[in-house]
Amino acid sequence: MSDSPSETAVERMLATLAPIGEADKRRALVIVNPFATTVSDRLRNLVVYALAARYRVEAIETESRGHATEICREAARDGYGVVVAFGGDGTVNEAANGLANSDTPLTCLPGGSANVFCKLLGIPGEIIDATQHLLRMADHFAPRQVDLGAVEGRLYTFSAGVGMDAHVVRGVDARPRLKARFGPYFFLGAALTTFARRYMIRPPRMFVEVGGETLVGVTTIVQNAEHYTYFHERPVDLADGASLDSGTLSGVVLRRGSLLGAPSLLARGVFGRGRVAGHRQVTGFEGVTSLTVSSATGRPLPLQVDGDYIGEVTEARFSIQPRALTVVA
Repeated sequence: MSDSPSETAVERMLATLAPIGEADKRRALVIVNPFATTVSDRLRNLVVYALAARYRVEAIETESRGHATEICREAARDGYGVVVAFGGDGTVNEAANGLANSDTPLTCLPGGSANVFCKLLGIPGEIIDATQHLLRMADHFAPRQVDLGAVEGRLYTFSAGVGMDAHVVRGVDARPRLKARFGPYFFLGAALTTFARRYMIRPPRMFVEVGGETLVGVTTIVQNAEHYTYFHERPVDLADGASLDSGTLSGVVLRRGSLLGAPSLLARGVFGRGRVAGHRQVTGFEGVTSLTVSSATGRPLPLQVDGDYIGEVTEARFSIQPRALTVVA
């Protein structure tokens, strides 16, 4: 079987590296999700070998849901110089949950379909460029602290949602082959289908207690970062005023879904033609430190964090943990 373009590019990069002495290398733990969209065994080995030119590398593959969190808690106790999450945003989220409130910095390599947190940190979305970025970073290592959002005992790095986006994530994750093959186009198609089938007729309704007000809607998205996600390399912006180090949360509440409003929502969200928070069917909020979303009928609502579906809730309490995660990029 022939090598993939990414594997061939990594091999070319390896030929240009000049290794440094072991005593000068920072101890690095690479956490690999072997089931991530773009991660193959050969690519994993090549990337780990490349990083070994600048770091004392150990690599561990995750075996089950939550495993990365356990590994990272141990890594923080063991004093690793850096943890590299090599997978998608779900792997990064688990790593962040394990490293939260420790001095061990987190960085990442793109192995998933969106790799939102990598891009937010300024790490390139292509694996060869990202690996080179981490190699250069070893010579200019400058950790910093960023905020983490929290909802029902789970921390998240960039966004969480109750309602339609969680329905979409659940459906996409149930079809991993299509997710891997079509990437953001599959997400977009799933979003349009979910909107038409579930959120135009008898959608699940929710109350949102935020900033002393009670809002009523069918979907709530709460951001801890300036971008909700990416469509390829293009940022998708929903909420106003969010950033990784603002100490506050921002979000949007979709009050109702309608056929007439769908095209303009799509144009604003995906193609950047106007503010989503300024749409007539949307209420935006920013600069808050907590909020509560609850079912208006007692009907369970789907919840996702960082693009990972985590189950159904009748109430979701959101908060912010300022400067809870050390990162390096």
